[in-house]
Amino acid sequence: MRRTGYVYDDRYLLHNPGEWHPERPDRLKAIHAHLTQERLLDLVVRIEPYEDTLSWVERVHDPDYIKRFKEACEKGRQIFQVPDCGISKESYQIALLAVGGVMAAVDAVMAGQVDNAFCAVRPPGHHAEKHRAMGFCFFNNVAVGAAYLLKHHGLERVAIVDWDVHHGNGTQHLFESDPRVFYLSMHEDPEFCYPGTGFAKEVGKGPGKSFTLNLPFPPRSGDWEYLEALRQTALPRLRKFAPQFLLISAGFDAHENDPLAHMKLTQEGYRNLGRLLIELAQETAGGRVVGILEGGYNLEVLAECVDDLLRLLLGIEFPGGV
Repeated sequence: MRRTGYVYDDRYLLHNPGEWHPERPDRLKAIHAHLTQERLLDLVVRIEPYEDTLSWVERVHDPDYIKRFKEACEKGRQIFQVPDCGISKESYQIALLAVGGVMAAVDAVMAGQVDNAFCAVRPPGHHAEKHRAMGFCFFNNVAVGAAYLLKHHGLERVAIVDWDVHHGNGTQHLFESDPRVFYLSMHEDPEFCYPGTGFAKEVGKGPGKSFTLNLPFPPRSGDWEYLEALRQTALPRLRKFAPQFLLISAGFDAHENDPLAHMKLTQEGYRNLGRLLIELAQETAGGRVVGILEGGYNLEVLAECVDDLLRLLLGIEFPGGV
């Protein structure tokens, strides 16, 4: 069995975007309750998130944007920049803590304390751009993790695989000119789905050209389409890039029962995506992979899919031997 780190902190529940909001604290409550019931938490290594993360967030986001976000929270505003980015007084500090969860997981893997890790953090991050909040996201957790690996740990090649149903516009834009980061996004066709970016023609810019790979799928695509695209198109490109570390923006909202999109991935489909990517990390990165929670709004599905990903990271059997 592999040593798998698990990042969670009750403070993540303090970010309250509004009772009506899909990205509500109940998401993490459902995950943590399920993992406790299944006794998976007995098998993982608990990792405490860092609190002092501002200097690294400033490497990814504009300082004036950060300041305005902090002030909006301190003033008790309920919305920041756009209607879907609901906030509370605690949101700024908790967004910094979410970044700190990813940084702590990265350090634990790089130090050999764990083989891999999963970060049950919120708010999510992959829509957050350099100077703009979008799609429930304020600070780009996975982007800070990649920047931290490149600068602090001196890696030369980091891959980010984003299987959230919505294109990670923020992550793409932050790295689209950087050949050290390969960004793969598998998402619903932007003609039908938020945020309207992630067309196949978007392949990176300047020295980063060909290091962005967007695989948009038409509505109602499912397991076969995703797995065929991963095997035939994405994995050969990723193997050629040979990442030294793999980060997964793990959104589970392409599931057939998720309310925010129109896709048909099943739990088994997600399981197979995870298995193939963990195998890739074992081939090229010494097994170094960190999954970071993004979307997923059916609470039962979300909890079960996170359960599956943890089992894959741990390298243990599924109930019933599936």
